[in-house]
Amino acid sequence: MKSPHFLVLSIFLLVALFSLSWATSTHTHESFLHCLSLHSEDSSSITKVIYTRNNSSYPSVLEFSIHNLRFSTPTTPKPWVIVTPFHASHIQATIYCSRKHGLQIRTRSGGHDFEGLSYVSEVPFVIIDLIDFRSVDIDVENKVAWVQSGAILGELYYRIAEKSKTLAFPAGVCHTLGIGGYFSGGGYGLLFRKYGLAADNIIDAHFIDVNGRILDRKAMGEDLFWAIRGGGGGSFGIVIAWKVNLVTVPVTVTGFSVSKTLEQNATKLVHRWQYIAHNLPDGTFPFVNLRSVNSSRENRTVLATFGLFFLGGVDELVPLIRERFPELGLAKEDCTEMSWIESILYFGLIQNKSLDVLLDRTFQSLLLGPAFKAKSDYVKEPLSEIALEGLWSKLYEEEAELASIFFVAYGGIMDEIRETATPFPHRAGNLYKILYTVNWQKEDNIKTQRYISWIRRVYSYMSTFVSKSPREAYINYRDLDIGTNNKGNTSYAQASVWGHKYFRNNFDKLVKVKTMIDPENFFRHEQSIPPLLSSSKKRGN
Repeated sequence: MKSPHFLVLSIFLLVALFSLSWATSTHTHESFLHCLSLHSEDSSSITKVIYTRNNSSYPSVLEFSIHNLRFSTPTTPKPWVIVTPFHASHIQATIYCSRKHGLQIRTRSGGHDFEGLSYVSEVPFVIIDLIDFRSVDIDVENKVAWVQSGAILGELYYRIAEKSKTLAFPAGVCHTLGIGGYFSGGGYGLLFRKYGLAADNIIDAHFIDVNGRILDRKAMGEDLFWAIRGGGGGSFGIVIAWKVNLVTVPVTVTGFSVSKTLEQNATKLVHRWQYIAHNLPDGTFPFVNLRSVNSSRENRTVLATFGLFFLGGVDELVPLIRERFPELGLAKEDCTEMSWIESILYFGLIQNKSLDVLLDRTFQSLLLGPAFKAKSDYVKEPLSEIALEGLWSKLYEEEAELASIFFVAYGGIMDEIRETATPFPHRAGNLYKILYTVNWQKEDNIKTQRYISWIRRVYSYMSTFVSKSPREAYINYRDLDIGTNNKGNTSYAQASVWGHKYFRNNFDKLVKVKTMIDPENFFRHEQSIPPLLSSSKKRGN
């Protein structure tokens, strides 16, 4: 039995170590804040954009742009400081001081990272929240726009529609997505089979590197410009603005949404859709959304919603679908004509709202739950009806009440763009992409692991039917289950486990660019691109 003197000494040492750790942490925190004031061009202005945990506005600033409440819990790691810059010098100072004081940076544009990596870290960190970097400048004559990374897609769309009825930008229908993160991962939407990804239409950028330099396309060089257009956010530096090409659309576009249950032959229709959708004209965006619904008081069934966006009028669309997919039984009454900007509301399930909703960053999209977990796949060969029926059985499980499985057809211009054109490699050879999501309310966060276990079971079931070697995934549907880096520096071999799933062979070039622009691996997170030899450099320090 240990003596009382030993126990007293042990307690004393623990208290001393805790006090030392707390004092060191407090000193680092104060030194970091002092550093920010010293290294900003205007020390008085930067104090207005710094939020510490002692600031009464800190909780509201942190929570404002969290769009997955899975990461809004008392135990979720919180940043030491949040910086909401409105000038590039604020970002430059934050990078410099974070490096000096050993803090990581998380950069948040809209707060939609599927794994919360833009505002959560397991090590001491600072958030650079770009909410005040949100200007949008539309040049109708030259069909281009400059948009800052903190703007949301809705703000870009709204400003385009203010000036033109026949210009658009090929991006998604979830209007609260932040430009910076969305563009960094590629970004697809209603027009991607006609005009490619958002990243395919970026023609310049303003980028701040680890040394605080502000670089445009010419200054950064083509390799880095290639990497930031689809290589994922948080690896290379901070893009503060993007120049994009705008694309032409007709005055009138058309959409439809037709739902069928299993009792209405949904299995055969989904099976048939796999052979048709990829080959439809590039001016279409075909998709199927699958979820379980009540069919009677005791039974559940699967509801398959067949949707399509079309660049043209209803009188062109109906004959096209009747010819290519007669089994669906599309009627003119199923279709709605609208403008391009109205189609964003229609397919975003907010068609009863005014266009002003596009400016609302706080709007809770109906496309994803308040809290959720997601995964993705790419399909090269059609699934059999038996395989689909096995998938339906997963949707009957209790945890799947608010789950959905989303098929998005590929083809069109995506078959023509080279796999190496940007880091996003998922081009020719894909019939469709799958997005799996399981959603729940914030009060059900205590059941998070049950929901995550369900989606993992679905993902495991689907392994036989989707892409292989590697099993491909979409970086904007980030999934830490497919592999993560170490908390310190990570080897190429470890990162390539997840890297090749997102980027295929483009991962190797991303590593080379990372080695060139950020060799000491300052910009890093659980799935950031590592530089070559970073582990050996770390051991050698």
